[in-house]
Amino acid sequence: MKKLGLVVLILLLLVGAAALLFREQVGDRLFARAVESGVARDVIGGLPDGINVVLCGTGSPLPDPSRAGPCSAVIIDGKMFIVDIGGGAVRKIGMIGLNPGATEVLLLTHFHSDHIDGMGELMMQRWAGGGRDAPLPVIGPEGVEAVVEGLNASYAADAQYRIAHHGAATILPTGKGGVARPFAIAEGQAEMVVYDQDGIKITAFPVDHRPIAPAVGYRFDYKGRSVVFSGDTVKLPSIAKACNGCDLLVHEALNAEMVGTMEQAFAKAGRKRLAKIMADIQNYHTTPVEAAETAKAGKAKMLVLSHIVPALPFGYLESYYLKGVDAAYDGPVVLGKDGMLFSLPANKDSIEQGDLL
Repeated sequence: MKKLGLVVLILLLLVGAAALLFREQVGDRLFARAVESGVARDVIGGLPDGINVVLCGTGSPLPDPSRAGPCSAVIIDGKMFIVDIGGGAVRKIGMIGLNPGATEVLLLTHFHSDHIDGMGELMMQRWAGGGRDAPLPVIGPEGVEAVVEGLNASYAADAQYRIAHHGAATILPTGKGGVARPFAIAEGQAEMVVYDQDGIKITAFPVDHRPIAPAVGYRFDYKGRSVVFSGDTVKLPSIAKACNGCDLLVHEALNAEMVGTMEQAFAKAGRKRLAKIMADIQNYHTTPVEAAETAKAGKAKMLVLSHIVPALPFGYLESYYLKGVDAAYDGPVVLGKDGMLFSLPANKDSIEQGDLL
């Protein structure tokens, strides 16, 4: 046994020495294989017919190393619809293996900076990497025109650089930037269809995120399956009504007790401005328990929490964050994380879960 152990040790030393001696050659091969695998990866092509939801950003404006800003991708029949596009979300989309060039439409729930600050990068990646010959349609409430026009102006020089560098045959000049598709929901109106093509219907409904207005949520319907995105809002009966037995309810969540602890800490440290902000944000968001109550009232088959406030730097805090949720809703509850996949196969009842990161 001692001789065998010695032989194993010698072999390990030899392997280690060889790895050090030939590390450039090994690195070359490892990198080439990784690139080939990454380039050939086709997440969208491997998804089932139906509605597929990928969480490409489950964070908030608060620093969170594991979460990009708010972003959800809805993939139907090879088309990718993006709901909100927060900071870091486009790069997270790439890490997940989704192609920004497949983006059919960007839908915005409202114009808070953390929901729009990835727009410029998405427009550029969709155009340059996707070979698009028309701008990105951006559907949103009235006011989206100014947002899109501002970003088009900000990226105008960048667009010219890329055309000049790669050539107009590669970077099609007509595809740069975005084009606004505004809509207005009249006061008292419950909902409005904002997209209806190829069996895919997207319905917007107003939510309450005052003083931010307008603010909306969205419902997607396709082949008997449905998913609802709450947008940023306080608890509202209208969200339960929009769900109305939906398969998946993706709802924002802010744990007021945890944010209250942060408020006290900032006040104790003499940072009054941040203490005030922590106090203020509690009055225009939904708590995890309230989101669970909405899921119950709306008869949602599954609740997914996103736009997680505050950040949860380690998993041990998750139970505290979800305190009281089980008592409010007896269906499955998922604390959203970047890269999660939820597939709703067409004309079925199942919800299949996966992780793309």
